Amino acid sequence: MRCFWLLLLAFPALAQSERPNVLFIAVDDMRAELGCYGSSIVSSPHIDALAERGTLFERAYCQQAVCNPSRASLLTGLRPETLDIWNLATHFRERRPDVVTLPQHFMRNGYHAEGIGKIFHNWRQDDWRGDAASWSVPAVMHYAAHGQDQAEVEGDVPPNETSTPKCEIRDVPDEAYFDGRVAKLAVDALGRLSRQDKPFFLAVGFWKPHSQFNAPKRYWDRYDRQEIKRAANPFPPRFVPEIALHDAREMLRSFRDRAFGRPTPAEEIELRHGYYAAISYVDAQVGKVVDELDRLGLAEDTIIVFWSDHGYHLGEHGLWAKTSNFELDARVPLIVAAPGSPANRRSRSLVELLDLYPTLADLAGLPSPDHLEGESLRPILKDPRATVKPAAFTWHPRPAYPSEQDPLEAIGYSMRTDRFRYTEWRSAKDGAVIARELYDHQDDPDETINRADDARYREDAARLATALEQARPAAPQTGDAW
Repeated sequence: MRCFWLLLLAFPALAQSERPNVLFIAVDDMRAELGCYGSSIVSSPHIDALAERGTLFERAYCQQAVCNPSRASLLTGLRPETLDIWNLATHFRERRPDVVTLPQHFMRNGYHAEGIGKIFHNWRQDDWRGDAASWSVPAVMHYAAHGQDQAEVEGDVPPNETSTPKCEIRDVPDEAYFDGRVAKLAVDALGRLSRQDKPFFLAVGFWKPHSQFNAPKRYWDRYDRQEIKRAANPFPPRFVPEIALHDAREMLRSFRDRAFGRPTPAEEIELRHGYYAAISYVDAQVGKVVDELDRLGLAEDTIIVFWSDHGYHLGEHGLWAKTSNFELDARVPLIVAAPGSPANRRSRSLVELLDLYPTLADLAGLPSPDHLEGESLRPILKDPRATVKPAAFTWHPRPAYPSEQDPLEAIGYSMRTDRFRYTEWRSAKDGAVIARELYDHQDDPDETINRADDARYREDAARLATALEQARPAAPQTGDAW
């Protein structure tokens, strides 16, 4: 063994060549509703197949259910509270200019790091290059607004077959939209990277199923509209504090001319149909990339990670899109397939997206930077019954999108344990508790009744409050993160 390590020190190129590649696949706004997660309606054969190659995490959670803080946390290995970021506009380097990001860490350890599509948040003013310090070559297709994802084809664009806001049904090829082009660029990159001498960290970020729901028509056609139902729990939880809810502006601002400013029942079903079609569309693009990895003979030497930045509501609790601390927003799909790790495993261990940075460093044999706040999931990859933490933490501000006109008023700190979700809403001024929530996932997995003031849960609430107080990071230190 001593000779082996001396050999690696003497021939660093050999050490690099024996390190695994990383294929890091991100999706946007995808909740844990896939075939491999038990859905009887969603068609996701390629992601399901990927789950069979590795470990599927049934209880993985984001650190904030909105793009920028979630991605900044995962990619820096720091909680949003530590970064002091809770909105869309603040670039993490404004807070931590010298932090070493996940791809940057691999690049510093001899990897070629390349980003295609949406990996970091698509800042509109702060960084047009997708955080250039993180990549060996400039990122591509990383900057755009979701509303700019309009069908592009040669000749006339086929007509839109629906009039429902946020939906679009056009008979166009996959590459008419962003994700088809992201997949093509990723396939081309794999071919190029397969011919180089150093290992690679290839990050591929798909934009779907984020609205608008404009997957090509063939993906809509996979579903029978008659089989799609409205949300089973369309009302806010009983006894829920108002601060836990939000105005769902990302979706509902497009329905201001409807009665009560909300989609009609038929439109609700079409929105769900569109969301599922978008999942199937991005699933096909994931399949193209993984198939190319297989075709090139790289799979046995590549760690594959699949993750979403946060979950999503489709009318449940009366909410649409994200920006809450409820389970549907906080829980995310997460799959890790690593060379040498058992295949076709499922784990109910509590994990966080924050854990991906130390996990990938561990699996690749790289040192972990001292600043990381997550835990390596390698023990769970070996034994899905293993645990690395007793709880997962998510937070969210109120208002949901703070701004200079709508300043930060409160933060909701949410803790998910094996049985409970416990949330405290605290004043941004003095940290005082404004409201509390307690949901018993043993009896109420849909979080329909807030038990925080239920006498039968008094001891549970007190115990969870103590645990949250001990674990809760400090409140934001600045008020200028607009």
